[in-house]
Amino acid sequence: MFSSNRVTKLLNIRYPVIQGAMAWVADADLAAAVSSGGGLGVIAAGNMPPEALDRELAKIRTLTDKPFGLNIMLLSPTHSDALELAVRHGVPVVTTGAGMPGKVIERLAPLGITVIPVIASVAHAERVKKQGAAAVIAEGMEAGGHIGEITTMALTAQVAAAVDIPVIAAGGIADGRGMLAAFALGAEGIQMGTRFVCASECNAHGNFKKKIIEANDRSTVVTGRTLGHPVRCIKNKFTQLFAEMEDAHTEIAELDKFGSGKLRAAVVDGDMEHGSVMSGQIAGLVGKVQPAAEIILEVVGEASRLAGVIAGRFE
Repeated sequence: MFSSNRVTKLLNIRYPVIQGAMAWVADADLAAAVSSGGGLGVIAAGNMPPEALDRELAKIRTLTDKPFGLNIMLLSPTHSDALELAVRHGVPVVTTGAGMPGKVIERLAPLGITVIPVIASVAHAERVKKQGAAAVIAEGMEAGGHIGEITTMALTAQVAAAVDIPVIAAGGIADGRGMLAAFALGAEGIQMGTRFVCASECNAHGNFKKKIIEANDRSTVVTGRTLGHPVRCIKNKFTQLFAEMEDAHTEIAELDKFGSGKLRAAVVDGDMEHGSVMSGQIAGLVGKVQPAAEIILEVVGEASRLAGVIAGRFE
């Protein structure tokens, strides 16, 4: 159930576990650790300068011989560079976000590169399926970072019923219970971001990891709705000020300027008060830093055990 299905076969991985693409977090070190552990590690292109992304894609080949992915954020000014780097490096899997991936699929699919868009609605899933997507990542609003408006539970079930390609559930999943629930809803794989921030191989600042470990179920807040791009972060002075600016109907350009560089401040510099500490609502279940491979085995093992327990309840 959790080691051989359409997702593992499509991606040539051992377990249907994908590491979320988090800007400034998901680099070659983390992605390689996840891939070596049996999942699919993903490097986040984000707004990374092409020369830096080129180095990350070259580096991961020295760290693992397992399949890995590259996430391309389609609203990024550097997304075209990321696309061509995916071609140059022969990246096995590309995930996309923040836009329609039609041109990406047209460019990469003929080269044998698997394209999996992140989607936030049934209509979006149906459209990318028609465009040739190999699978979809249905990401609910529980996720950290940029989010949609539908919960993972509602979204996953409806997307799985609407399309016949594999569905990977994301948002609010950090353990085996979440994985099993996602499969019950029709998913054939899961994507985790927040849990992997606390992988020992993750280069995010120690303060960032500590903030997640100390979080509870009510620690996150969503800002940026007035911009049309809501973002989930852990509450701090930055989110408070941003919310106050939104309530005061501050000009969008000024809000953009205020938010610029705040994610880097949190992930790289460890500023937990004035940085954007992107995290999912599930942070309250993340209790320690541990190797990526151990995280995968723990999650899959728990899901497998619980599947047996639940099956026994229906006998």
